Amino acid sequence: MSVATRLARRRRRRAAMDHDVFEQEFALESLKSDRLRVTILIGAIVSASLSVVLLAQIFAEQFQAVFHGNMHGFLMAVGVVFAANLCFLLAERTLISRLIKTHTKPSSALKYVSAFLETSIPTTGIIVGSLFLGPIYTLFTPAAFIYPLFISLAALRLDVKLCIFTGAVAGLEYSLLSIYLVHQAAGAVVEPILVGIPQHVFKGFLLFLTGVVTGLVTRQIRKRILSSFTAIDERNRISRTFGEYVSPEVMNKLLDLKPDLRSESKNVCVMFLDIRDFTRFAEKRSPEEVVQYLESLFEFMIEIVNRHHGIINKFLGDGFMAVFGAPLSDGKDCANALEAAQEILARVHQEVRSGAILPTTVGIGLHAGEAVTGSIGSELRREYTVIGDVVNLAARIEKLNKDFDSQLLISEMVWQAVNADGGKAVPMGQVQVRGREQAIQVYQLA
Repeated sequence: MSVATRLARRRRRRAAMDHDVFEQEFALESLKSDRLRVTILIGAIVSASLSVVLLAQIFAEQFQAVFHGNMHGFLMAVGVVFAANLCFLLAERTLISRLIKTHTKPSSALKYVSAFLETSIPTTGIIVGSLFLGPIYTLFTPAAFIYPLFISLAALRLDVKLCIFTGAVAGLEYSLLSIYLVHQAAGAVVEPILVGIPQHVFKGFLLFLTGVVTGLVTRQIRKRILSSFTAIDERNRISRTFGEYVSPEVMNKLLDLKPDLRSESKNVCVMFLDIRDFTRFAEKRSPEEVVQYLESLFEFMIEIVNRHHGIINKFLGDGFMAVFGAPLSDGKDCANALEAAQEILARVHQEVRSGAILPTTVGIGLHAGEAVTGSIGSELRREYTVIGDVVNLAARIEKLNKDFDSQLLISEMVWQAVNADGGKAVPMGQVQVRGREQAIQVYQLA
């Protein structure tokens, strides 16, 4: 089995694991949302029942007339229905809390049974009303308006099918019950519109349609949650790979392109930067002073590198390695690197002159060429790296600054890529560097 195949399988396993973890977390959040839904229903039913009792006390005479002198019987029936529904909802909430605590996913059958029983609560209210008001007038009581409450709250289940099922149960129960009650009232002297079956069936259809619309809204909510999770996961993947040293612009481009960051050969320009006499400086300072000093330098250096489309690939204690042209390139990698280097030198001089930082000298070396770039490591820790002779030679060129008492040296490859006027750089001739048999041509710019 090839290395590429093994890496591909590993990535698929990783993606599958991430998907499983998300599904578990999403199921847990769905249960919490469902518990909130049941809590709201409990509050709504308690409020509605208390409102009925309060109104019955305030408008006692009208209630007696409406219920044909049997208001107390009606209130007792409402109390029984209220107690039964409240016990059911409290038991459901307790069960959901237990599932959340044990991280257990409820069965589909249980969810549909609970949805059916909940949506039947308004139906029960209509039936109770028919015992006191008659079969027709009960269809026009507030009980029928409770269905939309259950349908809209079904969105908190975050399940499209359950939303549609809730709407279907509400619409079907109301339609069948209204047809039955209309037949029960056959011969009663009432307005024809009150016993018109089409209007009641249409109301049932509207309840079903409400469930469908709620389901569509729920699907959009779920889709947005999934998209947000994917975006966050992708951002975390890139952040894990590049650390915190990628500019927001580069981060956004990487998120748009979604590269897999596999190893590949690319032409890049590598920058090495070293702070001169750092060891001697650190000997005389406390660790806190050393860190503060480095942060005061790196803060503007990182900003400059990022602004010129580079990334800080590694911090080296008293310096860093930056890469221009990977993982993204704008075609002007050498020019970007040279401009960033010159701006860093100018900024260091400015900060020293203003007293913002201690007297500091840095050395910078640039070299361009082909390198192998990509994300390497394990599932626990991955790092985006650049490997090749171009990296080693850039580091060697930076060290030559000590020999030439210079601050910025570039290789012939970089100079050829950016040269517009030969008078802007000083050729240092062929220079022998450690680890290489052939001498190289370098140019001094500062």
